Amino acid sequence: MSEERRRERLRVALFGSPDFALPSLERLHAEHALQLVVAQPDKPAGRGLGERAPAAAAWARRHGLPLAQPERLARDEAFLERLAALELDVAITAAYGKLLPPRLLEIPRHGVLNVHASLLPKYRGAAPVQRALIEGEGETGISIMQTEAGLDTGPVRHVLRTPIGPDETAGELTTRLAELGADALSQALRLLATGALPSYPQDDAAATLAPRLTRADGRVRWDVSAEAVYARHRGVTPWPGSWFERQRGATSETVKVHALRPARRSAATSSAAPGTVTAIDEQGVRVVTGAGEVLLEVLQSPGRPRTDAAAWARGARLVVGERCG
Repeated sequence: MSEERRRERLRVALFGSPDFALPSLERLHAEHALQLVVAQPDKPAGRGLGERAPAAAAWARRHGLPLAQPERLARDEAFLERLAALELDVAITAAYGKLLPPRLLEIPRHGVLNVHASLLPKYRGAAPVQRALIEGEGETGISIMQTEAGLDTGPVRHVLRTPIGPDETAGELTTRLAELGADALSQALRLLATGALPSYPQDDAAATLAPRLTRADGRVRWDVSAEAVYARHRGVTPWPGSWFERQRGATSETVKVHALRPARRSAATSSAAPGTVTAIDEQGVRVVTGAGEVLLEVLQSPGRPRTDAAAWARGARLVVGERCG
């Protein structure tokens, strides 16, 4: 190893939990002196299946790296002392899932850098990828941010941008941004090691929030445009997924929508209310939106396997003119 490269190697720790953290973790292990991996505690994986480790914890165990999974960072004195003893140059967070207490932020020599999947100050919070898609953004990226006590409010140190594909889902974009995050982190740490990493304060007036998704975010909003329905569908795929309520007599059932897209415009313009079924054929089920129509392609009733929308409509006795809730 050259003397220059040796000077660029930093003593680092990574705080991360899901798959999004893995490319950054791998890059840190390859390029720097990775002292510790910190992940959330293992959680029950289901009835009779024991506990499941977060992806970052499982990776650390496979590679024989030091691992910590503290329950509460601020109250775990032994963990904070262990972290201080490592004499870290910098700590990294990548979808760790917990806010770091102020005491911890002061331990590494250069503080803590966060790999955030948006172009800050847009989409501060837990679901930046999903919210960017739901809002119809055409571009996103990775912001390497200096972590402060606030929610994603610290100075931005480095940015990489990328266009969003027209059909890209949240799952697909998250996977791609995880790799871009590792690239951005690698570049930022090389600049940090040489004293050349810039720092730009965020414009709080331009900030938008990206709160964690709930099941309700998956409900199809028929009153918006067909393009907005599709944008939301991409943003909630794979979780919580798109769905609507179908009234059946005195009861209703939740119908999952596994595939939909804006429908090609027909010669006739429907004056029906949003949510109204206008056609059922082998291509799928056409439904009116606030502007245009969408084509439902793959649907699923409770307790049934997913199926193409035409077959679903026959089995469900869906008729033209019916309203989807």
